[in-house]
Amino acid sequence: QVQLVESGGGLVQPGGSLRLSCAASGIFFRVNDMGWYRQAPGKERDLVATITSGGTTNYADSVKGRFTISRDNAKNTVSLQMNNLKPEDTAVYYCNAHIIPSTFYYDMEFWGKGTLVTVSS
Repeated sequence: QVQLVESGGGLVQPGGSLRLSCAASGIFFRVNDMGWYRQAPGKERDLVATITSGGTTNYADSVKGRFTISRDNAKNTVSLQMNNLKPEDTAVYYCNAHIIPSTFYYDMEFWGKGTLVTVSS
């Protein structure tokens, strides 16, 4: 019914930039908070950045000043601009959103399948 599809992952050199995008598709009433999480091999899935429907942002300390999260409410998309990438940023990045589906009028959490970001020379 509702899906999140990420795009933009890939291989980039240290110091480079990459932009991730996530689009919510399906039939839904409203998209509330959206965000990005990441998980490195053998590690827990950690928060990267979140953004409310009103545009309030929150960042993990490790990415503050380097990453920028944004959203387009008209298009139901959220993006993550990643600058000055470091090897420790290597992980699978997951899109996250709280959405009220039209078929079930309660706020639900959805996850994308993930997109791999590899920072290496």
